[in-house]
Amino acid sequence: MQSLINHREPGCVSIYLPTTPLTKDAQGDRIQLRNLTKEALEQLAAIKTHKKVIDAIADEAGDLIDDDEFWKHQANSLAVFISPNWSRTFRLANRLQPCVEVSDRFHLKPLLRAVSFANRAFVLALSENEVKLYEIGADLKPLEVRIDALPKSAAAAVGKSSINDPAPSGRIQGDEGQKVRLKQYSRKIDAALRPLLNGLNTPLILASTQTVGTIYRSVNSYPHLLSGLIEGNPDKLHTETIDAGARKLLDEHHAGEVSQFRSVFDQRGQKGRSTAQISDTARAATFGAVETLLVDMDHEVHGKVSDEDGKIEYADKETAQNYDIIDEIARRVINGGGRVISVRQSDLPSGAKLAAILRYNV
Repeated sequence: MQSLINHREPGCVSIYLPTTPLTKDAQGDRIQLRNLTKEALEQLAAIKTHKKVIDAIADEAGDLIDDDEFWKHQANSLAVFISPNWSRTFRLANRLQPCVEVSDRFHLKPLLRAVSFANRAFVLALSENEVKLYEIGADLKPLEVRIDALPKSAAAAVGKSSINDPAPSGRIQGDEGQKVRLKQYSRKIDAALRPLLNGLNTPLILASTQTVGTIYRSVNSYPHLLSGLIEGNPDKLHTETIDAGARKLLDEHHAGEVSQFRSVFDQRGQKGRSTAQISDTARAATFGAVETLLVDMDHEVHGKVSDEDGKIEYADKETAQNYDIIDEIARRVINGGGRVISVRQSDLPSGAKLAAILRYNV
């Protein structure tokens, strides 16, 4: 991502298009990419770009369009970034509208939507009889992650044939004894997961009964365990059910993040440390004062932003000699160590195209 953010070169082409994961239907996507590329080349020609630059971009796009192997594996959208000397592609889980931007930098807001909210998660399917860890991705169904250190079952974790052993041993008997052994089992699971999860911020989701889930949460050391639960006995849950349940919880988690932003935005606004004004945000981003920024992924305002003071020069129309101002503000926030969340307009304050929480008054 950082290489995209900082890339500067005349003739940067950014193309987004919806795609289909069905290989047999990919021909229509290839035609759309060809049409969007033609539009980009026309923009370059309109500002008298050197023929070598136009030909280099046309060749790179043509190679991609003609690559049969590439089109066998697609997701719901495709992002294509091409410059005369450089190109990248990204398969995206969310469905985007067709878009082509030409400038001296890449257009990143739609891509930021894909990385703003996690489309990846781990699911811990946990019961007394079995424990499995799955990974879900943007365009992947749950895949089991094999970890040798995971205990086979609660009984195996505590060296018993069953955790329902009625024989008294101190307090290890009856329902209380079962809870103690489930807690021992959970600690061993937590320890087995630690080498994999250490340093990550990927959400972890539990699939279990309420009883087992509550006990596991009491010993969990991973800070990104979501509060929701895919409830039921995971021994009987199909992977399709786990996948659907995980994505529902991720959506709820993302909605909660946006809601929390709105609350902090309102609180900081009373002290002059939040703004929904584009000009104020451009200035704050230029001086590294933006802590968190929400941007409307679908709205564009073209022009230029001064590197010195963040002053905006608005353009009457989009050309290959200007760029999306909101996209540039997002770029500066990221380079300043802030977080950018690309959202739908309905997630922003009424009528706003962006919203910023500031570290300090500017």
